[in-house]
Amino acid sequence: MSTFMAKAGEVERKWYVIDASGKTLGRLAVQVADLLRGKNKPTFTPHVDCGDYVVVVNAEKMVLTGKKLEQKYYYHHTGYIGHMKSVRYDNLMANRPEMALELAVKGMIPANTIGRKAMTRLHVYKGAEHKHQAQQPIVLE
Repeated sequence: MSTFMAKAGEVERKWYVIDASGKTLGRLAVQVADLLRGKNKPTFTPHVDCGDYVVVVNAEKMVLTGKKLEQKYYYHHTGYIGHMKSVRYDNLMANRPEMALELAVKGMIPANTIGRKAMTRLHVYKGAEHKHQAQQPIVLE
């Protein structure tokens, strides 16, 4: 018996909705990253993009444990000499909580073409409404 290998044209994608209210940022990011890669499927193949679409709502109600709000920083460089910017996570969670989740998920998926394609299937919304009702997403707990 040979090992099953999924083909790119045969992948069946589903839509999932996850409510982030009250959930920890890192644990939610792991769940989202697994869905984006397709690791929850029995037909998972590492070299084929077999992940699903994920919609996350209520990103503003995510929580960070411990002192991460005061001690954790997001750093990025503008490209100019000496222009390293830093944003503390209490400001990031107050202003752009969807970016905090996207950064966490981005660090958990591979840094190649499969990972970049998977990130395009992630949709994060600050509030409870989203515009993907037509896809009839499955609600995950």
